[in-house]
Amino acid sequence: MASASTVYLIPSVLDETATATIPAYVVDAVRQCQVFFVENERSARRFLKSLWKEMVIDDYIWVTIHKAEQAVKNQFRQHIRAGKNIGIISEAGCPGIADPGQILIEAAHETGAIVKPLVGPSSILLALMASGMNGQQFRFTGYLPIDNGARMQAIREMEAESSRRNCTHVFIETPYRNNQLLEVLLKTCKPNTQLCIAADITGTDEFIHTRTMADWKKQLPDLHKRPTIFCLLAP
Repeated sequence: MASASTVYLIPSVLDETATATIPAYVVDAVRQCQVFFVENERSARRFLKSLWKEMVIDDYIWVTIHKAEQAVKNQFRQHIRAGKNIGIISEAGCPGIADPGQILIEAAHETGAIVKPLVGPSSILLALMASGMNGQQFRFTGYLPIDNGARMQAIREMEAESSRRNCTHVFIETPYRNNQLLEVLLKTCKPNTQLCIAADITGTDEFIHTRTMADWKKQLPDLHKRPTIFCLLAP
């Protein structure tokens, strides 16, 4: 059954200083919303205020997603049934992409709401674009296992599949474990496998370079606590 509600997938900045990466029409969508489902309410409020300084924050309903628990999904459906327009905002980048908002978007389709994705920065796509690797065939792997043995096995399988299918693998790590992941990659992968490291994308300290594993061993960047996307392509 169709609903009068529209669900706007509102992109957010990857770096707090990079508000220029958000198209002007996003503000028009924000003005249409009465409710916001957000990954982090404090940062979402600050972000929207930076885009639209006249926004009266307390005029809107704010719900924290918390990985879209059942109670949150029920609230979401109630607002749709009430015909309210809803904005979904992830902590960084695009809602639904490596983000818990995906479950709410699924619920929006189930309830017949209109879903409108809005253009904005995606660290995954920006890293792939800048990597020089195969953008015709790629796979987002997400987080690798934390256990060292399982992680090494996952890297070997990823490298083998990349070589077999000429497929770029894109993956991430919690920022404070980036350096450890890089060390394991260099120990596990073949010397001529390519690795793109894309850190602080759109920020003032943006760092995007693609090199072979052998070349990375000559000079390692410090990635500690820096939001980073890794892209791997094996020959």
